[in-house]
Amino acid sequence: MPNSKINRVLLYASAFIIIALVLFAILRDNASDITLHNAQKILENHSVKSVTVTKDYVYLKTDNEFYKIASSQVTPKMFVNYKVEVDSGSSVIVYILFGVLFLGLGTLLLRWWQKKSPLFEGGGVSSASRLDIAQNTPVEAIKSDVKFSDIGGISDVKMELEEIIDFMKKPARYKSFGARMPRGVLLVGPPGVGKTMIAKAVAHEAGVPFFYQSGASFVQIYVGMGAKRVHELFHAAKNNSPSIIFIDEIDAVGKKRDGQRNDEREATLNQLLTEMDGFESQSGIIVIAATNKIDVLDSALLRAGRFDRRVFVELPTKRERVSILEKYLNKVPHNLDVMAVANMTVGFNGASLAALVNEAALLALRQNDFQVNTEHFHQVKDKVMFGKKRLQMLSDKQKAYRVTYQAAKAICATYFDLPFEKLMLSNEKLTPSIDEPLIKHELESRVKMLLSGMVASDIKYGEHASSAKADLDEAKELVTKMLKDYGMGSSLISTDEENRILMSRLYNETKLLLESMTSAMQAVEDVLIERESITKADVRKEIDAVL
Repeated sequence: MPNSKINRVLLYASAFIIIALVLFAILRDNASDITLHNAQKILENHSVKSVTVTKDYVYLKTDNEFYKIASSQVTPKMFVNYKVEVDSGSSVIVYILFGVLFLGLGTLLLRWWQKKSPLFEGGGVSSASRLDIAQNTPVEAIKSDVKFSDIGGISDVKMELEEIIDFMKKPARYKSFGARMPRGVLLVGPPGVGKTMIAKAVAHEAGVPFFYQSGASFVQIYVGMGAKRVHELFHAAKNNSPSIIFIDEIDAVGKKRDGQRNDEREATLNQLLTEMDGFESQSGIIVIAATNKIDVLDSALLRAGRFDRRVFVELPTKRERVSILEKYLNKVPHNLDVMAVANMTVGFNGASLAALVNEAALLALRQNDFQVNTEHFHQVKDKVMFGKKRLQMLSDKQKAYRVTYQAAKAICATYFDLPFEKLMLSNEKLTPSIDEPLIKHELESRVKMLLSGMVASDIKYGEHASSAKADLDEAKELVTKMLKDYGMGSSLISTDEENRILMSRLYNETKLLLESMTSAMQAVEDVLIERESITKADVRKEIDAVL
């Protein structure tokens, strides 16, 4: 396919060069300039065979030479004995060649525009042709340049996969002991933790070809096309064994078969199952797949003999975040405590940490600073977590409500030591939603923080704003989970009344806390009015002054 495209380009280029050379040869004026005296001499010798007159020159052609003299230097009497031809400058051949040249260029430009224009997806090619081209594109291995040393914070995962790398390097050692290589490895974890990079690192460390496909690439509108693609993928891997096949987002093609008719998806999944069962013991192929939804995968795909090993890639711990940050800060001039940045990035995945470092570096450049410091990370953290929001155009009264609301959340979050480093007046959310297991009092602390803004507004103004909806919804959801899902009520089966009682108790406890922190609240509000932001350390100082 690539060779035919190159040959076609060379053919077009050769045709244009030939046409250009012909036009140059025809249009090039190769006549020699002569003086009037020499022209008269040539005419008197009767050696001139033809005389051609143009607007600017008179051309004299002899047996061996071709001369020209400016029309302003000659008179008609000089050519009385000759038949004079008048050249109007037009040539049918020239026009034809120019037309061919322009048509060729126009055709190429039109084809290029069709390929680029969204109105002509596939460059004017029909859907069936595009599908045929896509399906007949050969599956090729890609070269992985990612090393394990390039990935920070996955020490446990490395230990799991180093055995597979050693197996691919020294298969005889394991076979002599009666052990067989796992047929499949399933990487399970939330988005952004580096599952694709891990698979590439395995291929690089093992020194084997790496075949990458996303699960979505197998899902086609025509029955049989996805299955064909699966077969081609495994066939190419076998021809290049030992090798690694990596299927990203395998849940797109490997969802549970629930009996509802979907011939294409089931045909593709059946082909995948068949190919994984059809491995010969010496095939030297390992299938690595990634998903963040293992619960939706078909049980046939998860059974032993297909994906023999499951590796769970979790969000990085504090120590792992330090390792990841050091990798990304390696080429960024900085003057900061990496551990402090790791402390403020609870819940960040590897991709978010990369974005955080990049945003901090861009901010330092905008501010003309020579190094990235901790303050840059404080300023961009909320932008990476929640997106950048401008403070709405608020009236003085609305802004006063917002200041009180945010000050109360900062007070509660600091008092209960919830993970945050800096509060911005423009951001409703203070800390990200959490999924890890928490003790009952930790969940109650988070609910109190979510209710605190509304409580403070009710205390100070006797009412609160509609912007409390997001926090109130999250508080209700947490309380419901505590009672119904986590069994943290007075009995394992909760009631609506118990839900109301718990929410009311947490509201009242939050109210008592904030009423005891009046002076700290006022101090935090003053800072927010002045700077529209406040750090956790500053809030801690105000709370300590009260306690």
